[in-house]
Amino acid sequence: YKSTSRTNRVCKYREMSAFKNLIPLADRVLIKRISPMTKTLGGILLPESNIAKSNEGEVLAVGPGYKTKTGDFVQVSVAVGDTVLLPEYGGLQVKAGGEEAFLFRSDEILAKYAK
Repeated sequence: YKSTSRTNRVCKYREMSAFKNLIPLADRVLIKRISPMTKTLGGILLPESNIAKSNEGEVLAVGPGYKTKTGDFVQVSVAVGDTVLLPEYGGLQVKAGGEEAFLFRSDEILAKYAK
């Protein structure tokens, strides 16, 4: 079994998900939004009206990057498994096997959380 750079970018979650055959092109990034908390640490359930849309997500797959007009190759600045901050709106919604993920361009991602 040979390990390639593409193989190294696939996370364990993605191997079991419906998105295992979806490989982003150019500078696209496949992201699964992280569900907001529905229960407090004390065990109190929050009503749905108080639960805000989550702006955080986990990177499932990353495209190889893109070439500029001058021919320079630019790699994507996030890696599989990173937790990122997303804009409230945007991204292309992708559904497969009852699961939902989003495709974002790398320049649409607002920030990456430090590990």
